Amino acid sequence: MNNDSNKLVYTALGAAAAGAALAIGIMKLTGDGKKDGHDQNRGPYNTPLVFMNDASESGDVLLSRRESEASLLLPHNHEEKMRRRVATRYSIEEENNTPRDSVTVRVPATSANVGPGYDCIGIAVDLWSEVTVSRSDTFEITAEGEGADDMPRDESNYLVVGCRAAFDAACKPLPTLKYHVVSRIPYARGLGSSSAAIVAGIVAGLVLAGHRLPCWGSEALLQIAAGIEGHPDNVAPVIYGGIQLGIYNGTRWATERVPCPSGIQMVMFIPDFVGKTSDARGVLQNTITREEAAFNIGRAAWLVHAFCTNNLDNLRWGVQDRMHQPQRGAKLYKYLYPMMAAAESAGACCSYLSGAGPTVMALTSGASGDIFAQREKERTDIHVARAMMKVAKDHGIEGKLLVTNVVTEGARVVKVVPPFSTGGITYRDNI
Repeated sequence: MNNDSNKLVYTALGAAAAGAALAIGIMKLTGDGKKDGHDQNRGPYNTPLVFMNDASESGDVLLSRRESEASLLLPHNHEEKMRRRVATRYSIEEENNTPRDSVTVRVPATSANVGPGYDCIGIAVDLWSEVTVSRSDTFEITAEGEGADDMPRDESNYLVVGCRAAFDAACKPLPTLKYHVVSRIPYARGLGSSSAAIVAGIVAGLVLAGHRLPCWGSEALLQIAAGIEGHPDNVAPVIYGGIQLGIYNGTRWATERVPCPSGIQMVMFIPDFVGKTSDARGVLQNTITREEAAFNIGRAAWLVHAFCTNNLDNLRWGVQDRMHQPQRGAKLYKYLYPMMAAAESAGACCSYLSGAGPTVMALTSGASGDIFAQREKERTDIHVARAMMKVAKDHGIEGKLLVTNVVTEGARVVKVVPPFSTGGITYRDNI
């Protein structure tokens, strides 16, 4: 044989020797049966071994081999991991915890609709209320801060409604409770005060009942909250924070987070008068034209794309709307469009009616770290705020101007009795 033929033979012999050595190694690892408590089909650390299927194997053996292979998860198998996580739900009995005596929950304000995103897009605002709910011998609701005098003090209060829904989910009767609210979210101003109360009540009720809900694949808390509210654009950002895009998919409510560009600030003019959602919905038409529908579909898609791509210049076109802002501006809020135009002329990325109003929201850019340590010339919020206040003055509207940020987290427990932190595990705020 020539040299090339010799090389091929030696290569084949080497491969055969390596295969034999590997087979011997596997046999040593698995043994000829169960030895020292180890299964012959399992290797080190009790992990399943995968063998090539032989044609002589029975159907049952083949099935067993394939099931073993299917049980293996590789690092990139994210969809399969999620599928198994959703399928492996804890039973209610396993999820029940010790009922609590008292709990304090913080919830953020929200800015919904965001132009064309009627009832489906909402943003969590860094403006918080705190609710403390405790077991008591007598029913009581006390409040301080924004809208305290206007807040219902009976069981129609959304805090009570949310708590009752939580205890219903836990299949437990609602006990006698007392509620204390420290409200920093302006009441009935288009900043989600009702949704904040609903979510605060549900979260507080779940903690007091010692009950937890599944999230992955079902978002059970969202189902309860949106079921009470009737739409997800406010309750979703209260629960999860950030910018949320919510829909009803035919069987349940679903929401997804939309990326928020860095450096965004929220400049809002909050009038002194309240705006009832029922009145704001009452001025809307029951039907829209095909042209209006196409306009809003395009603007909503444009808005979400602008957020996702960090294209702040496109936000101005993304918040345009024909379904609710023109009607509400013409019949309820005469200052709306002049104030929106003034805000954008002063440098705002965009401006829109927050929720059902009367608050007008403007988004500005350029913030970096703490704004009080940053030069004002690098930001636009001051110019935008002054422009909005001038329009309010020209229209004889009293109110206040608030500058804050998008907040990335939603409702959370900040105090609970007895605490969750036990043993060597301490949770944030030592709750």
